[in-house]
Amino acid sequence: MKYPLISIIIVAEEYSSYLEESLPKYDNLDYPSFEVLVFTAKPCSNKISKVKFISAPYLAKNPAKRRDLAIKHAKGEWLAFIDDDAYPSKNWLKSAVALFKDPSIVAVCGPGVTPPGADDFEKASGWVSASRLGGGNCTYRFIPAKKRFVDDFPSMNFIVRKKDFAQVGGFDSNYYPGEDTKLCLDLTQKLGKKIMYDPKILVYHHRRPLFKEHLKQNGGFGLHRGHFARTLPQTSRRIGYFIPTLFALGFLAGPVLYLVSKLLFTIWVLVVIIYFLLLLLTASWVYSKEERWKVAFLVIPGIFLTHVWYGIKFLQGLFAKDLNR
Repeated sequence: MKYPLISIIIVAEEYSSYLEESLPKYDNLDYPSFEVLVFTAKPCSNKISKVKFISAPYLAKNPAKRRDLAIKHAKGEWLAFIDDDAYPSKNWLKSAVALFKDPSIVAVCGPGVTPPGADDFEKASGWVSASRLGGGNCTYRFIPAKKRFVDDFPSMNFIVRKKDFAQVGGFDSNYYPGEDTKLCLDLTQKLGKKIMYDPKILVYHHRRPLFKEHLKQNGGFGLHRGHFARTLPQTSRRIGYFIPTLFALGFLAGPVLYLVSKLLFTIWVLVVIIYFLLLLLTASWVYSKEERWKVAFLVIPGIFLTHVWYGIKFLQGLFAKDLNR
C-alpha cells in the first residue's frame, strides 16, 4: 500500500503545556509517512524529533495567516490541520487516506472529543456542545456521529488536498475567526467538490472550561456566525443558528409579557418550564455517559448561559457593519 506524505499543521502563539502534551502523541500514529510543522508567533527553541518549529512573529494573533504558511513549507500531498490543544487518535491519518481514494472528496474531517483526562469543568464544557440541546445540529463536531458530507467544519480537525487548498488561496484571514467557514465554502463551491465527515477521523480536543472561558469562546462564535449570516448566507443563514437568539430574546421578554398579557405570560412560563425539564433530561443523559453528577449538574447552567450569551452576540454580529479583526 502506498503511504503518501501528510503534513500535520499546528499553529500556536508559543510553546505551551498543550503542545508538551500533544506532540509526543504523534509518535503513536499508525501511519509511516508524515511530518509535523508547528508555526509559532514567538520563537521556540524546543528540539523534538519529527517536529519542525517555524517562527512567524510578524503574524502574531493571526492563526489564519500562519496556517497559510503551510503552502510554502509543507512537503506533504495533504495538509492535516489540528489545533495546538488537540492530539490525534491512533488511526487518524490512515482513516483519512482511505477516504481520499475518491477524487471528488477535497477534504475530510472528524470529531474533536474532550480528552479523558480533562477536569470536570472542561468535561462539562464539552458536553454542553456535544448534547443535542446545547449543540443543536452541530453535535457531530464534538462526539462521534454517522458518516456524512458537510459543507462547514472547524480547522481543529481538517485534512485537505494541498493542491486544492492552494488553488482557493488557503484561508481568508479577512474572516478570522471563521476563516475555516470561508475555506469550506471556497472548496465546495469554487471547486465543486465534497467534504466528508467520518467518526474514525477522531482527535481529542481540549475545551475551554466553564464558565468564563467557555462563554468567551462561544460568544465569539455567535458574534461571527451572526455576521456570516449576512455576509456568507450560503452556509450560515440557517434556522439552527438563529434559535439561541430567539430563545434569549424570548426569555428576557418575560417581565414585559407579565405587564402586557397574563395569557402570553402564562405561555412564557410553560415554555420556560419545558426548557428546564429538557435541561434536566440532558443532565441525566450526560450522567449516563460520564457517571459524574458534578459534570451533569454543571451542564445545566452551562447550556442555559451559552444559549443566552451566544444568542445576544449572534444578534450583535448580524447587525455589525464589520468586525474588529
